[in-house]
Amino acid sequence: MADSFGPVLSGREHGGGVPEGSDSDSGGFRKEPIRVLVVDDHALFRRGLEIVLAQEEDIQVVGEAGDGAEAVDKAADLLPDIVLMDVRMPRRGGIEACTSIKEVAPSAKIIMLTISDEEADLYDAIKAGATGYLLKEISTDEVATAIRAVADGQSQISPSMASKLLTEFKSMIQRTDERRLVPAPRLTDRELEVLKLVATGMNNRDIAKELFISENTVKNHVRNILEKLQLHSRMEAVVYAMREKILEIR
Repeated sequence: MADSFGPVLSGREHGGGVPEGSDSDSGGFRKEPIRVLVVDDHALFRRGLEIVLAQEEDIQVVGEAGDGAEAVDKAADLLPDIVLMDVRMPRRGGIEACTSIKEVAPSAKIIMLTISDEEADLYDAIKAGATGYLLKEISTDEVATAIRAVADGQSQISPSMASKLLTEFKSMIQRTDERRLVPAPRLTDRELEVLKLVATGMNNRDIAKELFISENTVKNHVRNILEKLQLHSRMEAVVYAMREKILEIR
């Protein structure tokens, strides 16, 4: 366990202890321990995290769960400050559970702790409400540091994942800049409706219900939007539309 975790990139800084703030006393430690729910489908990994975190006076593991479905129930019952959760688990995955956890425990902050270094999982996790995304290569010492940072309002992303995120956004901006000299293609009224709903984070099924059309029709509209704008993803479509003032997101 001690060697199973590498460095963490904070939303504000690298490493560090608990910053002073309204939830901390004058010595930089919280008056009340940070209540953590550990969610992972491997019992030994959960137990390892509990042992590591038990050594931290300002962190208290209040419960554990073996999958996303159980995590939602435990979060509703325990109302933890932090949910430390794996991405891929049986029954219900961590990303899918994020949205439900935010509904039953709005104040809980979610940190994904996973072996998945796929950009799609990172984007989906952030979109679903996760505040942190850490790879299981991080050191055990940095698990507690990450928990404190997120509890204090920071974001935490493993450096390799942050690098991928920045690279993707740079690429998106460059492609958009290259097309700024070309007049924006005209979207139909229905395509604009779909694009606005995509921008709010709705999936195809929800958009279909909202517009009273089939899910296949929504897929066709999204495909047409991407083809017209010469884009490769829904995220790019939203960024492009905002920059070109095709739509305004309040």
